[in-house]
Amino acid sequence: MKSILGIVAALAVSAAAAVAQQSVDEQIAERIAPAGETCMKGEECAAAVAAAPEGASGGGTRSGEDIYNASCQTCHALGVAGAPRFGDAAAWAPRIAQGMDTLYSHAINGFNAMPAKGLCMDCSDDEVKAAVDYMADNSK
Repeated sequence: MKSILGIVAALAVSAAAAVAQQSVDEQIAERIAPAGETCMKGEECAAAVAAAPEGASGGGTRSGEDIYNASCQTCHALGVAGAPRFGDAAAWAPRIAQGMDTLYSHAINGFNAMPAKGLCMDCSDDEVKAAVDYMADNSK
């Protein structure tokens, strides 16, 4: 009888150890699980609505003045690295004479010391164009 009780006790201890080990394995797996998941185009998760970029207005695009004040004035208020100063008609005239498409291209893609999008990486092309329009209109 003692041997049967010993066997039952040994099985109970063995079962408890297996349950404890499974719990430890689950805890380890939880701790080393990735913090997020990658969602590729075409997957169901890709259909989820993306959050608006920080600083973007909830109502759509920001105005040219908003973009100028947030990003462009850093250089264009002081003429940093040859940037035409806001309101300086003489500095803007030859640039405006090249045509707005050229100004847009330089602002979006960068030109000379002007970095692409003036480093406003959360700006859409239309927002950059609106900022160019704002600066040009106020510098004639």
